[in-house]
Amino acid sequence: MILNRSCRWQGVDLKTIEHCHIIANDRDTRIRGAIVGPDFGLFYRIKLDDNGHTRTLKIERADGRSLELFCDGLGGWSDDRAEPIPALKGCVDVDIWPAPMTNSLPIWRSDWQDGKPQKFDMVWIDATTMQVRRTSQSYTKLDETHFRFQSGDFEAVLAVDEDGLVTDYPGLFAQG
Repeated sequence: MILNRSCRWQGVDLKTIEHCHIIANDRDTRIRGAIVGPDFGLFYRIKLDDNGHTRTLKIERADGRSLELFCDGLGGWSDDRAEPIPALKGCVDVDIWPAPMTNSLPIWRSDWQDGKPQKFDMVWIDATTMQVRRTSQSYTKLDETHFRFQSGDFEAVLAVDEDGLVTDYPGLFAQG
């Protein structure tokens, strides 16, 4: 995937704005973004390797709280002190709440067949509280521009563009 693009999403109920820039080439993908909400603001950086696996993640909030995680590309995670995080073993993607950009990570790195669901173990980060946990998510390609996203009891049909970026996350986010 070759990409050099900026994107913006507006939160519907959350009243957030996310703006990011993605640079992808044959070596890696680098994503830099900012999210502003009614009571928080943050900056994030994500680096993916040439296989689309997350290697580094850094979140810096306006209130000074920060989170930095590192992955070996095979699902072995550590924190900024190089301490292993066994609970995240096997996860290769991150999902930052509330960042619809991160829904593209498993979409980009996977081979898809219409109607065939794929399950992903994700490092899920609530950027409003800085809570980190493992979560299972499922994506099913419905057609060229739609994926069914499922996590726990939650389900949504995401619209994506030709670059695999979410354009509509019904009820939550819209590109704009």
